[in-house]
Amino acid sequence: MSEVWTDICQFSDLVKNTGVCALHKGEQIAIFIDDESQVYAISNYDPCGNAYVLSRGIVSDYKGKLTVASPLYKQHFDLTTGECLEEPKNSVKTFPVRIEAGKVQLA
Repeated sequence: MSEVWTDICQFSDLVKNTGVCALHKGEQIAIFIDDESQVYAISNYDPCGNAYVLSRGIVSDYKGKLTVASPLYKQHFDLTTGECLEEPKNSVKTFPVRIEAGKVQLA
């Protein structure tokens, strides 16, 4: 069975090293773009702070991994795997994401 891709926003809507929040199938998704125009999608829910805030976090290289730091308690979440580096039990879900015809799409 092939994946169904859904348009989320225009690629041009994204700002490098900054997050945006989108609603996808009833779930809040935090979408980020890095300096090389690679796009990442993780859950927007911060399990440490119990709030939907990760899209507002600070993107940085932390211990050699591209992460977003939660704006609440500053835990770092790996944008590739969703792993919470300080508290692995609080890792978040990641989503397949791609750019197609100038649009960001999630599977």
